[in-house]
Formats: sequence, structure tokens, C-alpha cells
Amino acid sequence: MRVLLAEDDELLGSGLKAGLQQQGFLVDWVRDGVAAQRELLTAVYQASVLDLGLPRQDGMQCLTAVRRQKITTPILILTARDGVADRIAGLDAGADDYLAKPVDLLELAARLRALVRRAHGVSEPTLEAGALRLDPASRQVWLGGQQVELSLREYEVLQIFMLNAGRVLTRAQIEQHLYQWGTEVSSNTVEVHIYNLRKKLRSDVIETLRGVGYLLPRQVKAQADLQQQGKS
Repeated sequence: MRVLLAEDDELLGSGLKAGLQQQGFLVDWVRDGVAAQRELLTAVYQASVLDLGLPRQDGMQCLTAVRRQKITTPILILTARDGVADRIAGLDAGADDYLAKPVDLLELAARLRALVRRAHGVSEPTLEAGALRLDPASRQVWLGGQQVELSLREYEVLQIFMLNAGRVLTRAQIEQHLYQWGTEVSSNTVEVHIYNLRKKLRSDVIETLRGVGYLLPRQVKAQADLQQQGKS
């Protein structure tokens, strides 16, 4: 999951970025409210962590401007302003969650995962598409009850498909969710990851719609179901 971190404190920001990366997030880090607003308006993020006490433009102004432009990226406010009135103001301005400093990294990661799930209409802790199941907390994957070992990048690609099961994704959309700043992307990187996923899962799990993109069905069948279907 690609997230935007807006935090001006260098020590805290570097710690949050490193901790979230250890939890499997791809993190772009900005240090002021103007940069945070620009990124949220122009780039694709699955969630954002927004400090209120930012230079150039505070987090509340950034939040208000972003929501005025109909940007629906889930935003978690992270701040030392932990009074009830501050929490109410932030939530009423369009924030999706609120966490006071000092922050526990495991709780922050769990809240971000929950925000992303809810943004995609998923209430359960795991992502499921028929016989295919993915646990964002443990980063484990099962197909028909059998665990499948994936590389980190393969897991990230599959997670994007699982969050968008039943929807066609273009290569550009997949790349936007996969790569943070400064990452060079070769022309066939997405195709290579999808090829590897098909080898480890099954060739028909991810469909190619030529000239359009890729699709993971909402109901992936288990191998036993496919064999039974072939006999009938």
C-alpha cells in the first residue's frame, strides 16, 4: 500500500517512515502542508498520515482544501493536539481517523489497513475473492486453503487486485499504487509480476483484457471446483 506521510519533525518522520515500511507500506514523506496538498491532489495514495502542525500551511487547511476538491483518499490525522474539540474539528473537516502523539507504530499500521479496507467497501479483516484469501496484517496468501509463498512485490501486486476484485486495472493504475518517489520502473515490470503470480497461483487467476488491462474476478475458483466443473 502506498501512503503519504506529512510530518515536519525529522526524527519522528524518519522513524514513522521506517516503521511503516517494515509493516509493508510504501511511504512518500513530505514536510509541509503545501507539499502534502499538492501530492494528495496529483498523485495516487491508498491512505495518508497528516500532521496538523505543519509549516507553510497547517494540516487542517490542507485537509479542508483536499476534501473541497473531492479527493477521497483516507486521511488519518496524527497530532499532539489531542483535545476533544480538536478531534471533533478534524473529523468534521473530513478526516477519517485521529491518532494522538506519541504513536504506537503497530496501531498506526493497523488503523491504516482498516481505513484502506473500508475505502474499498471491505469490512472483514482479510480480503477474499472466492477461494483466494489475503491477510494484510500477516501478509499471507491462501488459494483453496493452501498457503502460497509470494515475494514482497508479488504480494503488493496481488493486494491491489484483491482490493479491486471485479474491476479492470490498467498497467498505469497498478504502477501508481506500487512505486514511491525515486523508483525506476521498467516497461515490463508489471507484466513480469503478473506472470510470476500466475505461476504461483494459477494461470487463469488474473485475466488479461487486451488493450485494456487486467482483471481479478470476484470469485476465484479452487482447483477442485475447476476439476469438478470440467467433469460435469
